[in-house]
Amino acid sequence: MKHSDEVVLITGCGSGIGQALARAFHQQGQRVCATARRAETLADLAREGLMTRTLDVTDAVAVAALLADLAQQGLGVGTLVNNAGYGAMGPMLDVPAEEWQRQFDVNVFAPLALTRAVAPAMVARGRGLVVNISSVSGVLTTPFAGPYCASKAAFNAASTALRMELQPLGVRVVTVQPGGIRSGFGDTAAHRVHLAPDSPYQAVKAGVMGRANESQADAMPAETFSRLLVERLAQADCPPVVRLGPKSSLLPFLARWLPVRLLDRMLSRRFQLDRLQAKEQV
Repeated sequence: MKHSDEVVLITGCGSGIGQALARAFHQQGQRVCATARRAETLADLAREGLMTRTLDVTDAVAVAALLADLAQQGLGVGTLVNNAGYGAMGPMLDVPAEEWQRQFDVNVFAPLALTRAVAPAMVARGRGLVVNISSVSGVLTTPFAGPYCASKAAFNAASTALRMELQPLGVRVVTVQPGGIRSGFGDTAAHRVHLAPDSPYQAVKAGVMGRANESQADAMPAETFSRLLVERLAQADCPPVVRLGPKSSLLPFLARWLPVRLLDRMLSRRFQLDRLQAKEQV
């Protein structure tokens, strides 16, 4: 339902899925507040008539200021889309502690803090929607993406708890687990690969880098994904977990039904770990 005094607040709208979602909601007649860390990345959306604001989701002061600004305009958050996030890649032994902290700060702690900030008003109104953009990587863990997979697994679990706790209070929570969606994710992930110069995984560097770009192979356009998702969210029977995009159903199926050793072997071959093992046996 559309309410003139409510906005769809979306994080991570500087590119990719976030930007496409902002347009998709806007095209459905929703009032959108699109946010990103850098104002220049929002310029196109602003020219198209969308409300845009800069926001670092890890900055509690900035979050409070944004919500206060909306309140001064007589606006509340009717729908929150927690989309901002990134992927930290590399072998578990090579990813430093500070990268682990930032990965969870951005992908888990920040969206939960933003949800806690907007949920009380939703509960007071007796309605609201929280859409958490997670990933199938939180269901099927792969080599060389440990921090990202772990953060999305935690986000999936947190979303499940939120869904059960907020439902009796009139607030709906939908967890979205995309498969491959064409965006800048691969480029960003490729620039955040941690591989130490003396790492034993230098021997399979191509496999490490391949994981960073894995989601972009045969990917669904972000515009198509966003249109389908917005349509799905508007349906009365929208499921609590939505999976869209290539491999979004296949990967959870494999994680659930394949024997662990078989799945390990498949993923080891896919990301060249079998070559590393062969080298060790010589």
